[in-house]
Amino acid sequence: MTITSTSAAAGWIRPEDARLPELLEVLSERTDLSDYPHAARVEQQVLIYDWATLRHTVDEPSARRQVQAELARALAGGPGIVVFTGAFDAESLDRATGAFERMIAEQRASGTTAGDHFAKPGANDRIWNALEKLAVTEPDVFVDYYANDVVALAAQAWLGPGYQVTSQLNVVNPGGAGQTVHRDYHLGFQSSEACAAYPAHVHALSQTLTLQGAVAHVDMPVESGPTLYLPHSQKYAHGYVAYQQPAFQDYFVANHVQLPLSAGDAVFFNPALFHAAGTNRTADVRRMANLLQISSAFGRAMETVDRARVVEAVYPALLAACASGMPPRGVANVVAASAEGYAFPTNLDRDQPVDGMSPRTQADLVAGALAAEAPAEELRRGLARQADGRESH
Repeated sequence: MTITSTSAAAGWIRPEDARLPELLEVLSERTDLSDYPHAARVEQQVLIYDWATLRHTVDEPSARRQVQAELARALAGGPGIVVFTGAFDAESLDRATGAFERMIAEQRASGTTAGDHFAKPGANDRIWNALEKLAVTEPDVFVDYYANDVVALAAQAWLGPGYQVTSQLNVVNPGGAGQTVHRDYHLGFQSSEACAAYPAHVHALSQTLTLQGAVAHVDMPVESGPTLYLPHSQKYAHGYVAYQQPAFQDYFVANHVQLPLSAGDAVFFNPALFHAAGTNRTADVRRMANLLQISSAFGRAMETVDRARVVEAVYPALLAACASGMPPRGVANVVAASAEGYAFPTNLDRDQPVDGMSPRTQADLVAGALAAEAPAEELRRGLARQADGRESH
């Protein structure tokens, strides 16, 4: 069930139209195990799949398609979250855990503290772009780890072929504070005002462009703070503009579910599911998870465009047009056509978010330069610094 208000039906989703009773109507749906014949059980409305049993089923192509269709239904119109128990064998998991621990030790020794989206730098341990770093430093471990078929099964079920995997290793140390409720990338990383600028169909589209996942690298009892979820909440049409409102945050705090995980378990969920990392209330559990964000093959433009080159070429003419009285909307239209208006992908070790969950965009730099009437050379230097900060080295 997807609840759609009059404003959404008219093509726009406004923060002021978000109503908690409408979310509650969505959440009144229950997860029925009989609708998901390959699942082993339902816990707190979450579907649990036993990989030791399922792995033999999905070897056969037609059965694999059936399972993937079931997973897609679960992620879209069901609880929005699935758990695979025993997804990673102990040997490959331990080898990857050791590699990640070495990365963390090297990061600490270098004096680098990687911040994350919800904790101060140094409070937890975060390895940005863990996928590339694992591949470069320990390729044998990478091959063993990403040969795992659970990741491919879930990613293909939601995104089809050609998907791209990124990962961030996150360790929440004892006493580490949790997050507030949110939705994830793409729209989930924007303010409610920014989300409202996108038409309603983009709110529906955003959740089909990525798949969120996490691999537990240690046992995670509830007191260690495994992720909190609100099953079925991905179906609430106003979710991207609602989750930051106090009434929705209060409801989440009082009504979320939280499942303990064992080392080697894997979780996949719709990025529009209301969720939040929990607080680690233990004295001795370093909660380690490899956070997977898997992207659709379609999330890119048809042609390769050097947008910095375009911006540098048109900036003097645009600056002159501003001085001659070009209306602000016309200026904004030129910036949109020339500059990169989205913050991602980037290197989050070097291009840190400022005052939010996203770094500044190329379009932000251009707009700021225009407002300051900065000379072209100043903008060029800013663009070069930004481009360097986005490189994966």
